[in-house]
Amino acid sequence: MGAVLTLEPRDYTLADLDTIPDDGMQRELVDGMLLVTPAPLAIHQRAVFKLGFKLQLVCPDDLEIFSAPFHYRPTSERSLQPDLLVCHPEDVGARWIEKPLLLAVEVLSPSTRMKDLLLKRGVYEQAGVASYWLFDPETEVLTVLELSDGRYVERAIVKADDVFEAELPFPVRIVPAELVRPAKRSAA
Repeated sequence: MGAVLTLEPRDYTLADLDTIPDDGMQRELVDGMLLVTPAPLAIHQRAVFKLGFKLQLVCPDDLEIFSAPFHYRPTSERSLQPDLLVCHPEDVGARWIEKPLLLAVEVLSPSTRMKDLLLKRGVYEQAGVASYWLFDPETEVLTVLELSDGRYVERAIVKADDVFEAELPFPVRIVPAELVRPAKRSAA
């Protein structure tokens, strides 16, 4: 039988984070606090995939899109895994990105809601992430925040079949309801 991993309460470091074996759980670090999240549900994965696909279709050649579990490490004490992120290719390291992102996207789930709405919002804002999108797949609501004078301001709240015409980080059309509905298959 394999070794059992036990995590004792203490201040964690990036070095600790990098040595924890991959067991399918998402692990993030904020100021010594280890945040552990279970694997996402189908509705979450569908939303991430569909939104990532929509972004990829229109992404300019001078930008790149990544999905979790790729790390964003804005400081030596913080490591987050946005569901999706947009950055400049020259900012990408082998395992993580340190420079401010152009866009961070979090898809809310019951196990991550408070972390995404409060903690990650604050970390992304402090780190200078230009745009932060929060998508709630249960209510089909996309909340768009953009940095202005170092603080996030609400740019849009887009519901269900309403259309959001994003300008940042590049032009893209998003309809929240389309991100969670299963694809319709035509008869062959």
